[in-house]
Amino acid sequence: MTADALAGLPSTVAAVFEATATALPGNDFLQVLPETAAILGVEARTWSYAEAAVEIARLSAMYSAAGYGHGHRAGLLLLNRPEFIFHFIALNQLGISVVPINPDWRAAELEFLIAHSEISVAACIPGREQVLLTAAGAVGRDVALAGPHAAPLRRATATARDAGRVPDADTECALLYTSGTTGQPKGCVLPNEYFLYAGRWYNTVGGLCDVRRGVERMLTPLPLTHMNAMAVSTMCMTLSGGCLVLLDRFHPATWWESVRLSRATIIHYLGVMPAMLLGLPASNADRSHNVRFGFGAGVNPRHHAVFEDRFGFPLLEAWAMTETGSGAVVVANREPRHVGTACFGAALPDVLCRVVTEGGEDAPPGVPGELFVRHAGSDPKFGFFRCYLKDDAATAQAWAGGWFHTGDLVSRQIDGTFRFVDRKKNVIRRSGENISAVEVESVIAQHPDVRAIGVTAVPDPVRGDEVFGCVVLRPGVAANDDWAAQLSNFCRRRLAYYKAPGYVAFCAALPLTPTEKIQRSKLKQLALDLWDRGEFVDVRSMKRRDEE
Repeated sequence: MTADALAGLPSTVAAVFEATATALPGNDFLQVLPETAAILGVEARTWSYAEAAVEIARLSAMYSAAGYGHGHRAGLLLLNRPEFIFHFIALNQLGISVVPINPDWRAAELEFLIAHSEISVAACIPGREQVLLTAAGAVGRDVALAGPHAAPLRRATATARDAGRVPDADTECALLYTSGTTGQPKGCVLPNEYFLYAGRWYNTVGGLCDVRRGVERMLTPLPLTHMNAMAVSTMCMTLSGGCLVLLDRFHPATWWESVRLSRATIIHYLGVMPAMLLGLPASNADRSHNVRFGFGAGVNPRHHAVFEDRFGFPLLEAWAMTETGSGAVVVANREPRHVGTACFGAALPDVLCRVVTEGGEDAPPGVPGELFVRHAGSDPKFGFFRCYLKDDAATAQAWAGGWFHTGDLVSRQIDGTFRFVDRKKNVIRRSGENISAVEVESVIAQHPDVRAIGVTAVPDPVRGDEVFGCVVLRPGVAANDDWAAQLSNFCRRRLAYYKAPGYVAFCAALPLTPTEKIQRSKLKQLALDLWDRGEFVDVRSMKRRDEE
């Protein structure tokens, strides 16, 4: 660990919360606005640190009395409800690692997560209990349920592996799943250190990201199943004594009403949000808010300056990954920010970066290459994930040569700032969600009418990418709109809605290597050609978040 990076901080997430609750008990900690409350079926209210501490203590006592402790893992299928935060901190107090569960995941995804993570208990929203229990039963796991309307929590059936050991900065805090290129998501093991440093980094990075103690109100529509909301936002506010305002998701039509009602001073955004907000009619109230800055990534360069000029605050573009946490975050928090160039700033002295060509050489200024990162000092992995659960080979490959290989293509300018170019990895990024093409292909390949399938990305002006499926049908199967709709239904019964193809194209064959593997670069070009010519079936309207 870097010697002084966490100096003066308690050693766990729960201990940080306890320290702030003791120092600033009357400060607002968590707010749920009426619109979000109505959608999520919870109470619209604001919790002070003292009030939250009472609920956290109750939950911690409940888990402890049932025999859950240091070394167990607990699933959280709680959406962006306040219970997510309360269970998270209560479990952390006992040394129990939390496994956030994406509410859009379906049977195959849940079965994989439950088997791979080996959760022994799960807190679940009403109405999804049976889905979890069915998935657990399918993989032979006995998972107890804890939730607002669950029966009394069953006792743990196995003793926690680290029972008796006091949780510390090295204790596993969370297991977050992130899509990779090998089909199944990877489980990133995140210690307390990861979360502590996320909060410390945000509170000390300064510049245009200056965070004032006990003053800020941070509004986020991002899901708590992602590191941005769960680690960066939550820990920034908890450490500074600020208030976290949770939305169920981004609603363009009511966004500014939420901003004003919450009195937000900081917002977190995804790149699709500025485009949608710019599409709203101009208003004299466009600058009627308290927002000091937005923190996010992926704003369309064409929209960046226009948004700032209209709404009156900077969008600070940043780069990070679940794996890097704040151990290697880069943010454009100081001028010049080179607005409109996809610039995400320059690395601070505690982050070391290389831009590496395909030949393994350091790329000269302005020339794209893969971004390699590490933390400066004695521990290059400080603030990063610990490993991919049960995948030592993937962990070693990611850290080959002592640098973390990000898979992102960037260029470094003469002034040291970075500009994002593209993703090297075969991951489709739609509305902030990483989608593995291989995972989608593996599901579509199970359809009895499909002879071969290739999935790639095509550009979407609002969502960044959209999923494009190139399908080779078996002889005798009619290639038409009805079949494309049937495929969409097939996918959405097995995968989260956003992973299903938005476009389906019928092909005679796919570009393959001599060993019968898909040639990804040629597949992407094929998809773009078909897309440009309009030779596809548009099934985007069938991709709806509210499906069960």
